[in-house]
Amino acid sequence: MKPSQKAILWGLIGAVVIAPLVAAALSPLLAWRDPIYIASGFAGILALALMVLQPLLASGSLPGVSPAKSRSVHRWVGGLLVLMVVLHVGGLWVTSPPDVVDALLFRSPTPFSAWGVIAMWCIFAAALVAVLRRRLRWRPKTWQKIHSTLALGVVVGGPAHAFLIEGTMEPVTKAILCVAAVVATLKAIRDLRIWSGRAVANPNRQTGRVR
Repeated sequence: MKPSQKAILWGLIGAVVIAPLVAAALSPLLAWRDPIYIASGFAGILALALMVLQPLLASGSLPGVSPAKSRSVHRWVGGLLVLMVVLHVGGLWVTSPPDVVDALLFRSPTPFSAWGVIAMWCIFAAALVAVLRRRLRWRPKTWQKIHSTLALGVVVGGPAHAFLIEGTMEPVTKAILCVAAVVATLKAIRDLRIWSGRAVANPNRQTGRVR
């Protein structure tokens, strides 16, 4: 891949990930929010942005990043994603414990709460499966299927949660970010051949290419 093509791709990825954060920071609704609530909201936005990067790292699709480096960063970003979710939920708990309890028990009247809780548990489960991968001693194909299924739960629940909320996120950049997370995950599943007859560790390693 030519340097100019790499620069364009990185520019597009950066725009998709950063634009929603900038747009939310400029929202007039922030003037009426508590600092903890604001921090919690931005933790959620950052978590959604990381959902775009995670599958690209897993499949080695980021231009100029080696497969080994992609897998290493994928693990660190996964930990950061879990942290952002904890901060997001923790901040909401501080500002309104009853609402968080209702959401966790799936008795909240707002549909976006249920989607958020589903995404949260899928993230925690995916992280746990990753941490216990060696101890579980599953076949690589089995592990990939379970991990990718949980990832699908994350990118369905997370974007649905964000999309249904009318808050500080700007609608257009939010929609693009949500769609990008889903597309990136589906692309990673296809590239890694997780649901085909034989899984590959990384598409770049199979073909000998370095992007």
